Amino acid sequence: MLALMTAYVCPRCRVRSPADALTWCCPQCRGPWDLEFTSGPVSLTSLASRVNSLWRYEEALPLATGVPRVTLGEGRTPLVPLTDGVSAKLDFLMPTLSFKDRGAVMLAELARRLSPRRVLADSSGNAGSAIAAYCARAGLDCVVYVPEGTSAKKLEQMRAHGAHVTVVPGDREATARAARAAADEPGTFYASHVYNPHFLHGTKTYVYELWEDLGGRLPDTLVVPVGNGTLLLGAALAVEELYGHGLVATRPALVAVQAEAVSPLATAFAAGADDLLEPAAVRPTLAEGIAIPNPPRAAQILRAVRATDGTFLTVTEDQLHAAQTDLARRGLFVESTGVACWAAVRATPPRPGLTVLPLCGAGAKTGLSRRG
Repeated sequence: MLALMTAYVCPRCRVRSPADALTWCCPQCRGPWDLEFTSGPVSLTSLASRVNSLWRYEEALPLATGVPRVTLGEGRTPLVPLTDGVSAKLDFLMPTLSFKDRGAVMLAELARRLSPRRVLADSSGNAGSAIAAYCARAGLDCVVYVPEGTSAKKLEQMRAHGAHVTVVPGDREATARAARAAADEPGTFYASHVYNPHFLHGTKTYVYELWEDLGGRLPDTLVVPVGNGTLLLGAALAVEELYGHGLVATRPALVAVQAEAVSPLATAFAAGADDLLEPAAVRPTLAEGIAIPNPPRAAQILRAVRATDGTFLTVTEDQLHAAQTDLARRGLFVESTGVACWAAVRATPPRPGLTVLPLCGAGAKTGLSRRG
């Protein structure tokens, strides 16, 4: 049993399931779960004496009761200025070199408590590396499904952590379908960064850290890359929690960034739609980590952006390449997906006040991009 009782609920069907079950999706519509969890207020003044990982925000986190907890010291990444009005949070300095550690530690801790026969994940790279690392830390057997063409360095990282890697012929969608079929096998914990909402409660610590670093306030604008939307939805969760507890006076605008080559959410947003109009065609892009043609949480993502008077921006391949080169000249070597927000900010007139964007993955994982 979980130390802190929570429940899964389907946002579409309102079907419920206990969070200590291995049921990975709504049995009625096969959609992703939300988590019925009520956070408590975090005391800013108490944080100085707390553990230096994302578990420091324990009042806001499910699974925070009980010790020891899985950790690699994740979180507390630096916030550095890029221009007078724009700062970057260096989430590529996480233990596995991507922001996915924020959610992976939550899934590994949940799996540790449930003691499944195996942990299964699917990924185009960074999420798989993070799940593999945290499962290794927790002593859990891990299998990661990846699409063919996944970065050799990311595959090497997963295998180095002891994960069993299954390469699936085809694209990212084919990989997800194969993993979901395997996720129904008995004794399998599906550590999905898309379907399991514990992941979102890990990524929300990105905003809690900003709130702490800025002395109890938030930026005016949060620019976030969006494929499956796990960082954006986590950010939206944190903003609502902080605002709901009276810890911030206003909500920042959420600006979502997609690659022009694969931008189904931007297309739906521009059309005023509440959900995807149709899955996007899969075209090659340097921002492979956000090239998701049919994100399962599309309606939630669109709703979250609109609720903050935010918007969607898209970036071209030339803009991605130029942004990666520009950041490298500034001393920041970031993978080509992770530079999408900087590419968008460089090409767009700034909003008033402070804008913060994440640099999500290390360039050492993929190397410098090349123009097609």
